[in-house]
Amino acid sequence: VLLCTLFMFNKEFFLKKKKKKKKKICREDDDLPYEEEIIRNPYSVKCWMRYIEFKQNGPKSTLNMIYERALKELPGSYKLWYNYLRERRKQVKGKCITEPAYEEVNNCHERGLVFMHKMPRIWLDYCQFLVSQCKITRSRRTFDRALRALPVTQHPRIWPLYLRFVRNLPLPETAIRVYRRYLKLSPENAEEYIDYLRSVGRLDEAAVRLAAVVNDEGFVSKEGKSNYQLWHELCDLISQNPDKVTSLNVGAIIRGGLTRFTDQLGKLWCSLADYYIRSGHFEKARDVYEEAILTVVTVRDFTQVFDSYAQFEESMIAAKMETTAEMGQDEDDDIDLELRLARFEQLIARRPLLLNSVLLRQNPHNVHEWHKRVKLYEGNPRQIINTYTEAVQTVDPVKATGKPHCLWVFFAKFYEENEQLDDARTIFEKATKVNYKQVDDLAAVWCEYGEMELRHENYEQALRILRKATAIPSKKAEYFDSSEPVQNRVYKSLKVWSMLADLEESLGTFQSTKAVYDRIIDLRIATPQIIINYAMFLEEHNYFEESFKAYERGIALFRWPNVYDIWNTYLTKFIDRYGGKKLERARDLFEQALDGCPAKFAKTIYLLYAKLEEEYGLARHAMAVYERATQAVETEERHHMFNIYIKRAAEIYGVTYTRAIYQKAIEVLPDEHAREMCLRFADMESKLGEIDRARAIYSYCSQICDPRVTANFWQTWKEFEIRHGNEDTIREMLRIKRSVQATYNTQVNFMSSQMLKATTSSTGTVSDLAPGQIGIDDMKMLEQKAQQLAAEAEQDKPKPKEKILFVRFVVFFYIHKNSFTNCLFPLAFTEVQLEQKSVPTAVFGGLKDD
Repeated sequence: VLLCTLFMFNKEFFLKKKKKKKKKICREDDDLPYEEEIIRNPYSVKCWMRYIEFKQNGPKSTLNMIYERALKELPGSYKLWYNYLRERRKQVKGKCITEPAYEEVNNCHERGLVFMHKMPRIWLDYCQFLVSQCKITRSRRTFDRALRALPVTQHPRIWPLYLRFVRNLPLPETAIRVYRRYLKLSPENAEEYIDYLRSVGRLDEAAVRLAAVVNDEGFVSKEGKSNYQLWHELCDLISQNPDKVTSLNVGAIIRGGLTRFTDQLGKLWCSLADYYIRSGHFEKARDVYEEAILTVVTVRDFTQVFDSYAQFEESMIAAKMETTAEMGQDEDDDIDLELRLARFEQLIARRPLLLNSVLLRQNPHNVHEWHKRVKLYEGNPRQIINTYTEAVQTVDPVKATGKPHCLWVFFAKFYEENEQLDDARTIFEKATKVNYKQVDDLAAVWCEYGEMELRHENYEQALRILRKATAIPSKKAEYFDSSEPVQNRVYKSLKVWSMLADLEESLGTFQSTKAVYDRIIDLRIATPQIIINYAMFLEEHNYFEESFKAYERGIALFRWPNVYDIWNTYLTKFIDRYGGKKLERARDLFEQALDGCPAKFAKTIYLLYAKLEEEYGLARHAMAVYERATQAVETEERHHMFNIYIKRAAEIYGVTYTRAIYQKAIEVLPDEHAREMCLRFADMESKLGEIDRARAIYSYCSQICDPRVTANFWQTWKEFEIRHGNEDTIREMLRIKRSVQATYNTQVNFMSSQMLKATTSSTGTVSDLAPGQIGIDDMKMLEQKAQQLAAEAEQDKPKPKEKILFVRFVVFFYIHKNSFTNCLFPLAFTEVQLEQKSVPTAVFGGLKDD
């Protein structure tokens, strides 16, 4: 009865309250226009939204009631539901989650989802609202309802919020189950699931998932990781957590990686050994390390494995020492510790040999590494023999890096050093049958074979070996014919023939040595040095004509410049032998040598030819040779050749004979050397007292001497005039100097003016056309100065008073270089304009005035 009374009381209370509210609402006059509009258009969303917007700042209960009235009329309006639910969530924001208002809002969402169950935004807002209320189970079930209600194309909007929700829960099992459902639709996001599993300690399932990702060839990492990076993560995961990863065969997985990723073997081997170390299987880990260092083929992988192996052994020794220190020490512990120390020392001592093995696995045809391996076994003859044997069996001469024949040679020398000549001979015999890539390799083997016999004074055996090497095979082949084996081509090897010739000279007879040299020449493998050696050998045995014939054969074999040494030696020996007895023959030889001789090598032969003529022939012939030499040698050597020519002509004929030579040298040589010749020529003439001749030479030379560059020449001329001239000659010299300087300046100004004309218009002066430009004023000043110097030179010219017939002995001014020879020495009379002056009375001393 009490309960019924209370219920009726409350009901009447709420009804009265409701009536009061309605009366209150109805009392507001501002609502009438909106109410009337709604009555006219009850199904218009815009009308309801305008009414709601008007009441936005009013009481929340009134606003909620208007929303409820609108939704009753329009229950399928997304806009009304979305705004209403958002308004209700804002109303409870900041309140305690235990408030009943939260449940009312939840009920509103549930009522809204009856009509809006296909709208993902409503589901997302509801799920986020439930998550903020910390309602875990209800939130999870709501997420599941959303996934069931929405189409699959809308699921990507739900899953990120759902996964973030489960990751934040302290319930890994729930999150794992949710992730499993998620990966069925989105397997490409497996990395996210693996990271979560590793973060919660579920390493076994993480390893399984990661293995599946690695084995899936079509998987593309969203984090940009390569297949090898994923594989490396898997190896690290399973090797560092052997007690937690139980669903995978770790050894098989890592060994599978060894076959797939051959460029990263070091890390994979270290991961496998680390797995066994963490599992407590130390001996198995040691076996893995040993297998690794015996199979890796790169220095980088070997370094990684060896360092890890050494660190493992050190850690084992340190752990044993700590255990012994804590638990006491007994005899077994000492033995175990000594064993571990010995194992570690042996590992360190084996490192060079193991590294050499790696390099040989990388390239088994590397001859240099085989030699290094032999040095590592120094002091162990058995291992050295085994290494050499393995090397000569492994190295392919065609693929070899280095000289493969050296292995055979050093192998034989090893036996030789141990006084086992028979074994050394056996090795050499086998070495001569190897099909080397180059003929020189086989030739070197034959030569080393002969050298060994010579070292042990078996001279006949050495000769027999080299004769066997140079014997003509049954099938001849050209030296460079690579299709034929080297054994068929070694008979043309100059190296073997040269050694045989040396042995024949020392141990054989004259006829046998001569036959060897003749055979070398017949095979056309001789060099100029071989020809010279052959001729010297014949000369030593007093076969002079035979030696000259050898030179002739060599000359017939070679062309310039290879024949130069033969000609030089031949001519020298011939002159030494016969002197002037066979002068015509010697001349023929020199002419033959000079026929086709390049200018580079002509100088020596011409000098030798001229010396022959000076000593045994005629002086004029020698001068003719010198003159030919000045034209035949290189341009750079002509100056030196003219100096020799002038010196020899002065010694033989006297200095006056050199005038023609000087003139020709000045014509032929470039300006730099021509100036020097002019100075020397003028100096010679002044010493002979021919002052006028010297002055003419200076005058001629002045035309190629710019005063700004060749100040030395003008100083020399000035000193000459001071010594031998007078005031007029000095003034004439200065006038010529100014004239030459003006000529050079005019040439420069002319070229510059032409360049300026090309860049300016055809009217106006330079200063008018290009005012203010840099260099224009300077050029103008140079032109003015040149005109001034030319005017001064014109004024200084002597004015002729009358014509006087005079022998043309010297022409002073403006002599062209090419006409110098013809105008320097007079052959006829001509009229010359001269200035006539009275002789001062002081010149006549005490004579009576005329």
